Amino acid sequence: MKRLADFRNIGIMAHVDAGKTTLTERMLYFTGITHKLGNVDEGNTVMDSDPQEEKRGITISSAAITTYWKHNNNTWQVNIIDTPGHVDFTAEVERSLRVLDSAIAVFCARSGVQPQSETVWHQANHYNIPRIVFINKMDRQGADFQRVVKEIRQRLNANVLPVQLPIGAEDTFTGVVDLIKMKALVWNSEDGKTYDELEIPADMQTVAREGRNYLLEELSLLDESLLNKYTADPDSITADDIYTALRGATIRMEAVPVLAGAAYKNKGIQPLLDAVVTYLPAPVDIPQVSAMDPLTDEPVMINTNETAPLAGLAFKIITDDYVGKLTLVRIYAGTLKSGDTLWNSRTGRKVRISRLMRIMSDKYETIDEISAGDIGAVVGLKDVKTGDTLSHPDHPLLLEKISFPEPMIGYAIEAKSAKDSDKLGEALARLLEEDPTLSVAVDTATGQTILKGMGELHLEVVLEKLSAEHHLEVNRGKPQIAYKEIFTKAITHREVYKKQNGGSGNFANIEFEISPREDDVAGLEFINEIKGGSIPKEFIPAISKGFEAAMHNGALAGYPVKSMRVRLLDGAIHPTDSHALDFEHAAIIGFKNSATKAAPRLLEPWMKVEVTMPEEYTGILTGDLNRRRGIIKHMEMNAQVQEITAQVPLAELFGYITVLRTLSSGRASASLTFDGYQTVPDSIAKEILAK
Repeated sequence: MKRLADFRNIGIMAHVDAGKTTLTERMLYFTGITHKLGNVDEGNTVMDSDPQEEKRGITISSAAITTYWKHNNNTWQVNIIDTPGHVDFTAEVERSLRVLDSAIAVFCARSGVQPQSETVWHQANHYNIPRIVFINKMDRQGADFQRVVKEIRQRLNANVLPVQLPIGAEDTFTGVVDLIKMKALVWNSEDGKTYDELEIPADMQTVAREGRNYLLEELSLLDESLLNKYTADPDSITADDIYTALRGATIRMEAVPVLAGAAYKNKGIQPLLDAVVTYLPAPVDIPQVSAMDPLTDEPVMINTNETAPLAGLAFKIITDDYVGKLTLVRIYAGTLKSGDTLWNSRTGRKVRISRLMRIMSDKYETIDEISAGDIGAVVGLKDVKTGDTLSHPDHPLLLEKISFPEPMIGYAIEAKSAKDSDKLGEALARLLEEDPTLSVAVDTATGQTILKGMGELHLEVVLEKLSAEHHLEVNRGKPQIAYKEIFTKAITHREVYKKQNGGSGNFANIEFEISPREDDVAGLEFINEIKGGSIPKEFIPAISKGFEAAMHNGALAGYPVKSMRVRLLDGAIHPTDSHALDFEHAAIIGFKNSATKAAPRLLEPWMKVEVTMPEEYTGILTGDLNRRRGIIKHMEMNAQVQEITAQVPLAELFGYITVLRTLSSGRASASLTFDGYQTVPDSIAKEILAK
């Protein structure tokens, strides 16, 4: 059995086009998993094996693979997940980071910190993921290592500590200076498999000493043992002293080591792999994980070792044409073996494990067990979804779930052929199982099937999957926005629900106040102010449940209510005819009868739009944003390009990327991220409601 200390579970994360997939391909090549270099532009990478990924040249779905790296007379197992960089697929990053122990954050040496860089960095902060930074594309025109380091410090508020300095930049980039060993690492061979360890070039001696001193000064503030040596005799500090101090600071998330390279040119990969096993945590470095006891709802801590009762999290579902349904799991405690029976936290049922597999991107190999700290796949699990905890039946547990953003945009779809209607339903169910950011609903007014996703590209990919993988052609309507509703004033209402059908009847009487929430948190704030027991305590949860259900259909146009507060003021029961379900019905009917009086308003999603362009296009592109009801928030020049940050309603952004490319002759790019909901102006709200 492999030691926990010898595992590394890492994610590769970055903005689109920073070079994540190319970097992963080089890591696989240098570790010996592949014997040919794959390139994104040629569509022959191991990690982007999906036909749409090959066609579009971007990562759409996170891909996992296991490789091995030899360093310091030891062999390390490295489980790598390559995540997408496009904002429409940010949920893939979310679920990957949930189960990983660490990450490599990749930044382009020319573009620096980009919008999605910030998003994934904050996601990693949320899950307390230690990371190292790799500044890629040092061979590109405009590459500037120090500028990118400064941007990361300022914009991401990160304590980044360069452990390398690049030798040259752009066409002259040949290698890096190792500030710990104080040696120059220079790559001369075309495939990058070998490099020379040389003396630091004379023209870099001073800057290298300054870089090492800065590293030691910062590290000594974070490590007492190093501080003692640094104050007594700096020359006595060894490379191992620095490795130990930097590893501890990285795992505690007090520092982030920074390395440099050019993945496409095969430079800087081996030191990065060394850094992965040197600085990033093994599962054993996280000795306990928090969970919940589902029987008592009390928090518990589980020991992350092979002998503890089994606990694992299902984080991704894949349907393979040959293997069938695969459930990717991260095992936190215990050892999962073929033939085991586990308990599913969501269903409360037992599931039996038949086959286990090691993931090798789009290929799989059968294994006998998956131990604590490892990631693997289970074949053929029924009724298991993303986020389900799988634990030992005698020790049921509930691990933290994975939170996903709500879908922002939808299409009304139907099968082109009536005979394919049932087939469409089955295909959508399969896609929903794989992608938790998709949703399918039936519009009760029109009977149309509404498919919602994170953005236009996301839905384009899904519709192409329906065509290519499920052989289904669909008609689609115009894009639909995920509008919401909100109340703007408080109203009080009494609802009496009464039915008599001969024999036992139904009766519920409630008085309540509906008002806006003061904290602007989404969802229902329910306050029970019943005095004297006019409504028994056992009926109160049913009333809350009724209002929660009613929020799915607002008073203006049936859009979900974003948030509201309900104060339950008074009520009455019938001695024999009152039931919990009656009070649930009273809440739903009371909401419908009173909501229009609470001055409901329509809300629409707004996006943060970040545009990068040559300066000469500033006027025409800001004018276009203004025409889209956009609000310009920030403008600045950065590395000879103009950067604009604006807020724009999602409804005004359909086809924006195409227009942007046309207006800028293909020289501008943009990133769109969800920014929040804002009230729709009355004139536009009237048009929406009229439709």
